[in-house]
Amino acid sequence: MTARIVNVDALPIGFPTHCHSPAFWEQLGRTVATFGFLEEILGKAVFSFTATRRYEQAEVDAAFKEWLPTLQKALTNPLGSLIAQYERAVRDHPEATVEDLDELLHLLRQAAKQRNVLCHGSWSTPDANGASMPLFVDQKQNVFDMRIDCAYLEQVQRHVAEISCAVISSVTHMGWQFPGSEGPGVPITISQ
Repeated sequence: MTARIVNVDALPIGFPTHCHSPAFWEQLGRTVATFGFLEEILGKAVFSFTATRRYEQAEVDAAFKEWLPTLQKALTNPLGSLIAQYERAVRDHPEATVEDLDELLHLLRQAAKQRNVLCHGSWSTPDANGASMPLFVDQKQNVFDMRIDCAYLEQVQRHVAEISCAVISSVTHMGWQFPGSEGPGVPITISQ
């Protein structure tokens, strides 16, 4: 048997992404970036719901000590954990007015599944229509089996943007200004 190595100098420019159109990669990048935006929004929503919850005076010190780790997790958790953290923060807030929370959580969890495929899939050579089948197997050994093209990616990107807006609205519906924005509502300030 003769040993062989890959001739890196002979690889096409852009390998292994050279078979897809620049438009495909641009749309995939925009879609993935929108998921990053959703993660930021969820973290800020967790901050909003946990910062505005009222406590009895005897509970304040303990709640404040628990709050810092909660916020640290909101900065570092992956999307699935952020969704669970958001759910907990909304459900624990006695004055929360989120309409159709269960439906929003369902949409968030479905989006998280799509994110994993888009971010972690290995993209096969596209077909004549520019659609590609990402190689992706989830933790339950489910194999993703759908071809993805630019139109699909545009649809997912728009859907995730709309879900992000629903999360923002869950905060602003309470009358608060969404953190980091200059939008309407009462700014959230922290005092102990």
